Amino acid sequence: MFHFYKRRNDPDSQTRGFLSKVDTYKLYPVTEVRGRLHSIAVKAFSNKMVLRWGICGAGFICSDFVSALLAPPNNVHEVVCVGARALARAQEFADRFGIKKAYGSYEEVASDADVDVVYIGVIHIHHVKLSKQILKAGKNVLCEKPVAACLSQILEVQQVAKDCKRFFMEAIWSRCNPIYRKIKEEIHSGNLGEILHVQCQFLVPICNVDRINKPELGGGGLHDIAIYTIQLATMVFNNEKPVKITADASLSDQGVDLNGCITLTYKNGGKAVLVYSTLFQGKNSAIIYGSKGKIEIGEPFWAPDSANLPSGKITNEIPIGPVPYNFTNSGGLRYEADCVKKCLEAGNLECSEVTFADSQAVYHIIDEVVRQTGINVQW
Repeated sequence: MFHFYKRRNDPDSQTRGFLSKVDTYKLYPVTEVRGRLHSIAVKAFSNKMVLRWGICGAGFICSDFVSALLAPPNNVHEVVCVGARALARAQEFADRFGIKKAYGSYEEVASDADVDVVYIGVIHIHHVKLSKQILKAGKNVLCEKPVAACLSQILEVQQVAKDCKRFFMEAIWSRCNPIYRKIKEEIHSGNLGEILHVQCQFLVPICNVDRINKPELGGGGLHDIAIYTIQLATMVFNNEKPVKITADASLSDQGVDLNGCITLTYKNGGKAVLVYSTLFQGKNSAIIYGSKGKIEIGEPFWAPDSANLPSGKITNEIPIGPVPYNFTNSGGLRYEADCVKKCLEAGNLECSEVTFADSQAVYHIIDEVVRQTGINVQW
């Protein structure tokens, strides 16, 4: 059974106690500039075998992320601490996974000297503010999608990351899945020919979940599920800006989108037709059509374990963690964690699988969809 409706529908879905700037450079000479400090930090990390994580949030998605981190091989990631709105909730989470430190605030996570990178898995209306505050506290950040409500907000966060010389990545975890990497290789190889059409749909009955039906909680399907369809289209068309975007959506009485259809038209005549709904369960599939063949991505298309390519069928095993997952194929979260580790070891401030430009391409489309449909975006 598909359990996507559970995501973040839990008491820890809202945050409090936002961070203030924390000086994490006290171990170095005060005359050192941030760029120098980052070089020292990267050099120190590159000599480590284990990436040390701090977790902000104790809900379903954080549970899945930590379980994926601890999947075999389990000697490359360590969860140092977890922070939640309430200490008791953080402690329960820590006990479940054997995490040594639990905090009743996110500021304490950012202040922990043993943390290399922070994963933000709280409700999305707080992603922008929390990302900026943790970056300013001197930590690298992997933040769940959607990071932002609009393009201007993601640009703000990215600029803070640049100014602070810290790694930042929007957790569009699909991009790190080995199946997606093979799909990109197939497209770039020319085996598919010219891209003609992308058909993708995300259909799940989650309209009664608070984060979907309440505009003050960032409600609506666009930012929650349609973003997955949009990121697939922007990946296939290599971040090319569509020459035309057409969007239609059905809105609730409060102005949040219950379902919608987005059509992207590209300069070569190629199209992407993206359908999403929070009202019913349907087939969550994707097909990429080219002039020489097609690619069929298995369900769920955002976390697939198989795909049919012109060169043949490919499969991928999903890592199994110590605690059962809440969402389908959540073991794939391990792949984005491994990407972060490789980036930090190499001293990179962006991930090649989800670059700043990749996120910007997604929000360019989201902004236009909001403009055309009149979705009530309050965050």
